Amino acid sequence: MFWLQQAREAAAKAGEHAGTAAQASEKAAEHGGGEHVPWLVTQVNHLIGEPLYHLQQQTTHVWWDKFFGVFGTNAEAVFGPYSPETAVPWYTVMFVIACLLTIIFVWILKGKLFGRKLSEDEPHGGQQALEVAVLAVRGLIEDIIGPHGLKYFPVVATFALLILTSNLMGLFPLFISPTSSTSVTFALGISSFVYYNYIGIKENGLFGHLGHFAGVHYFSGAILWVMGPVMFIIELISNFVRPLSLGLRLFGNIFGDEQVGANIANLAPPYTLVIIPAVLMILSVFAAVMQTLIFTLLSMIYIGEVSHAPHEDHEGRAVDGEEILAPVFT
Repeated sequence: MFWLQQAREAAAKAGEHAGTAAQASEKAAEHGGGEHVPWLVTQVNHLIGEPLYHLQQQTTHVWWDKFFGVFGTNAEAVFGPYSPETAVPWYTVMFVIACLLTIIFVWILKGKLFGRKLSEDEPHGGQQALEVAVLAVRGLIEDIIGPHGLKYFPVVATFALLILTSNLMGLFPLFISPTSSTSVTFALGISSFVYYNYIGIKENGLFGHLGHFAGVHYFSGAILWVMGPVMFIIELISNFVRPLSLGLRLFGNIFGDEQVGANIANLAPPYTLVIIPAVLMILSVFAAVMQTLIFTLLSMIYIGEVSHAPHEDHEGRAVDGEEILAPVFT
């Protein structure tokens, strides 16, 4: 009877541990997007996961617990379980790789890796492809923002190349699209939000930028005093929602595309492992390009709302927007 009792207790404990492990794995799946952890992510956590985990336990874990404690929850309920294996999230590793791949891709097109030089008389294939992309982005900037918007080309082009690379990474083995995580897409949306507001404050001043929300460019006189406060509240809410809309749109399309492909591939293997994914890959490339275009276009539209062409003084001379304009008295 003693051995039987011990066996029952051991079985009960094993069941409890199994249930706890199952719950932990479910949480990890929820916070990891249900994806298999890539080999590269495992290797990164194997190298630096242990010291980073201990650092998190002493710093960020404590801080987030205090913050989320106000709302009756904790850091692990929001971010998932802390462990050396998850110290560096998969989306962080994938986004760093996306940045490196973007730089390498541009270098390859420029011919830097093969010792080639850019030439106006005899451009090589990579240079021609890069010039087509550059001219396309420049054309969009001139059409949406105006010729004065070409000074924002580096940031806009960086958004386009980085998001396109991130979207396409999920089509290759060992990679997952970092844009299938809200942590990455919200960070991109916030970056766009901060950048165009910085431009608005730089070109118009703080009060001029806030006055733009109140409609000072559209109303005047008594109409401004009536409609101004209403417009200010509406525009302020609209601007703070933009990072959320940018992030959710990009995440929803890329994550949904990956989930549809994975579910269809597992319906009736091996038939759905080759034929249908090959067809879906074409749609995935189309979705990746379209989401890159939409994010970039919206960012340019937001910049165009707060950026204005250089004004002209009374003598008809163009004045740069960064100069301080003084009234001309006669």
